[in-house]
Amino acid sequence: MPNVSRKKKKERKERNIMRKSGSQKGKSPSRMIDERIKELGDWRGKMLSQLRTLIKQADPEVVEEWKWRGVPVWSHAGMICTGETYKNVVKMTFAKGASLEDPSGLFNSSLEGNTRRAIDFHEGEKIDEEALKALIRAAVTLNASVRATARPVSSQKRPKSA
Repeated sequence: MPNVSRKKKKERKERNIMRKSGSQKGKSPSRMIDERIKELGDWRGKMLSQLRTLIKQADPEVVEEWKWRGVPVWSHAGMICTGETYKNVVKMTFAKGASLEDPSGLFNSSLEGNTRRAIDFHEGEKIDEEALKALIRAAVTLNASVRATARPVSSQKRPKSA
């Protein structure tokens, strides 16, 4: 009987891993992003696809995720940005955008926050591809530097000094 409970624990753990990675019914996050682009079927799908291509060009090691019941997320050493689609806008939100230099002035939304910054893309707008790729690379660099300077977690308790 102990094998049955181990098997059930393993199955539960596997389901949790799939949930955390954003997989639905065994689909990869990348495939779910493909499906979102196809299902939009209009300028928003084309825009999201173009943004995705630029993200991958800027950072070939980017990891695609699917979070919050349907939001594409791109990460490298932490979250870089999301790609949200609304009726009149495709919004690219940078998780640590307030900490990034934006010499080209791409950020045009969520400017009042202390952490995030976003870029709203509207139908027919042209993307400044080089400036966007530079912003993505800066976000990756920031994530990597924050991770490198983070204090390691100690696995053992230290005795209190007298």
